[in-house]
Formats: sequence, C-alpha cells, structure tokens
Amino acid sequence: MPYERVLVDEAVTHMGPLGFPRCPRAAQKGPRRYRGTMEMRSDDLRMRLAQAGTAAAAAGLDAIVVTPGANLVYLVGYDAVPLERITALVIPAVGEGFLLVPRLEKLAALASPVGELGIPVVTWDEADDPYRMIADRLGGIDTIGIADDMTADKVLRLRDAMPQVEQRLAGAALDRLRQRKSPAEIEALREAAAAIDRVHARIPQLLQVGRTEVEVGADIDRMIREEGHAMVDFIIVASGSNAASPHHAVSDRVIQAGEPIVIDIGGTMPSGYCSDCTRTYSIEQPPQEYLDAYDRLLKAQQIAVDHVRPGVTAGSIDSRAREHLGDLAEFFIHRTGHGIGLVTHEEPYIMDSSDVLIEPGMAFSVEPGFYVENLWGARIEDIVVCTDDGVESLNTRPRELCIVPAGAGAGTGAGSGEQT
Repeated sequence: MPYERVLVDEAVTHMGPLGFPRCPRAAQKGPRRYRGTMEMRSDDLRMRLAQAGTAAAAAGLDAIVVTPGANLVYLVGYDAVPLERITALVIPAVGEGFLLVPRLEKLAALASPVGELGIPVVTWDEADDPYRMIADRLGGIDTIGIADDMTADKVLRLRDAMPQVEQRLAGAALDRLRQRKSPAEIEALREAAAAIDRVHARIPQLLQVGRTEVEVGADIDRMIREEGHAMVDFIIVASGSNAASPHHAVSDRVIQAGEPIVIDIGGTMPSGYCSDCTRTYSIEQPPQEYLDAYDRLLKAQQIAVDHVRPGVTAGSIDSRAREHLGDLAEFFIHRTGHGIGLVTHEEPYIMDSSDVLIEPGMAFSVEPGFYVENLWGARIEDIVVCTDDGVESLNTRPRELCIVPAGAGAGTGAGSGEQT
C-alpha cells in the first residue's frame, strides 16, 4: 500500500513520537536518478517522448508540462530535486520539446540521460520569470496539460503567465503510457517482489509475545535494506485491534498471543521500481471465528487473481473478490488494488467502478481484506502482472495465515527464515 519514502544513503528521517520513522522523508542533495540507477536507453526514452506528444494530441492538448516526479523520470530519466524553483519538461503535441531548469541545476540535468537525448535544455536565472519563458516558447496555444503532481503554486504561476490558455490535467495522456510495463520493467518488479518476499520469510523470527509493533517494525526496516532495497517506503505492523485500520503504521502496542498481526511492507529497489506485499501472522492460533473468516479471504484473493487476464475490466476483478467474501464484504473497506512501478500507487486502480480494460504488461496489486473495528483485521496482497494469456503473481510466499509458535521468534531476524 502507502506512502512516503526514506533514502537509506545519508537519510534523515522524521521521527514519530515513539522514535520510529512513521512518515520518513528522503533527505537528498545534489544530482541523483529517481530512487535508483536502472539504465534507461536513449532510444527507449525518445520513443516515450514521442508517445507523450502523440498522447497529448489525442487528449486534445497542445502541450504538456511535467515537473519533478515519476513522469519526468519515465520520460527522460531525470530525477530532478523538487525545489521552489521550477524544473519543467515541456512537450508540445507538435514539434520539439525542451527541458527548463534553473541554471544551478543545469549540470545535474545534463548528467542524467537528458544529456544523451539531445533535447534542448533551457536555463533560467534568479531574475528571470520561468513561467513567462514557457509561455513565450509555446506561443499561441489554447490548451495545456499540467502534470497531476505539479504543486499548486506552480500551477497558478503558469496560469498567470498564460491567462488565455485552458489548463487541464495531463494524467489522461500520461498515465496510460506508464500502465503497460516493458519486459525490462516487469523484470525490475519481479526482482522487487522477490526481495520483499525474502523479508516476509524472516518475519516469523521477529514475532514474540511482549514485543511492541515499533520493535518489530525497526527490525523490518533493517531487513528491507538487507534484502536489497535502496529505500524503505513504508512499514505497517498492525496487531490485534490495530489490524482493523488498513493504514495503521506502528505503535507501542504490545503484541499478544492468539491475535492477528497484519504486516504490509514495501521499498524501492536500486532499479527505482517498488515492492509492496502484505501477509497476516499470529502468535499461536487465533479464535476459530477468525480462522473461518481468513479462509474465506484466502479463497477470495485467489479467485480475484485467477480472474486477471487480457480484456477483463479492473472493476470485475474487484467484484470477484467481494462476491466471494459474502457478508464479510461489508468489512472490505478499500479497493482491491493499485498499479505499481516507479511509485507504489499508480494506474490502473482495481476498484468496482473502473471500466479500464486490463492489458498485457499491466502490473498491480490484488489485496482484499476485512477490518472489524475494535476487534481485528486481515489482508492478503500480491503484485501481479497481466500476461498475454493470463496472470503471473510476482510474490510467491504462502498466503495462508502464518501461525508462529510462542517462543519461536528470536527477536532479531538474523539470517533467512521459513514460514510456519
């Protein structure tokens, strides 16, 4: 599932009140590639730029403006540092685009794949108006697509520089380009899934009665990095009644025997591609009522995964899971899944209202759950890829409830482990 990331090299984390990085943020200075070093061939990037221009035209946009984030990396391989000074890739529907950067960021931009692409790099100085520069270079256009993650201050300043130009979100044009992964992207996601699977294999060693969620989470943080990730993206250790909150992080709650523990974890690999996987654990056996509910969830998740194939809608995958859950569907309070790639959450979103047709190369999570307030919860999550004739699950760890014998956990997670 979630959220914000922490870079493990020269990381500065924002600590929660319990001393654990509940919402870690990357502290990064100087040029870097986007969360990783996956090599991007110039020919592939040129093709993506051409496709973006075509997509802009098809969406009725005269140009698209892309600011730092996943789209900028996807299109030109440049992981620009988000600053108050605007960096913007401008892609017209017709003609050559350009990259506008503050002069102090020019060398960083040229050190990225941008330097090999040959697209014009336009610099601006502190006394310049970069928004007016964009307007002047684009000329008399009618509509412009704004990257969905462009900050409000930059959107408004661009509007002031082009008051007669209609602004629209560029997501409709850009999201579809990233939905279908290339073979190289799928391999990167496969490696990410294998790495997070190795972490889940070690988690039973961490689970002991009397340990807190924070203590277990701190060990998982270390293990995610040990198993090959460049960054820890998020850690959810939700025990007992905390498991009823899908986006619980960690707390000082003490883990007890016979209660579920939902562990949802993910990170970013050196390639820049993300992992995300949830398994549910218990120290000793939970009540039979919970076991019965979990068995139904297990079957619902498998039914939803098995339904994935080219031509089905995203909504029908969601419906398959809910139909099998029956009366438990009342407690399934989120969508069934989300796309994954350079960010943890992206298109396509697997929810009941979606009529998006699933195509080969689409990668997304399938993660039904149930959440009973003040009692317990459960979730099973795998990343899957639609193939030419079906589906491949990238996560391969057992999906059954992992019941850990009391006293089995070593508390440190040293070495590899096997699921009980």
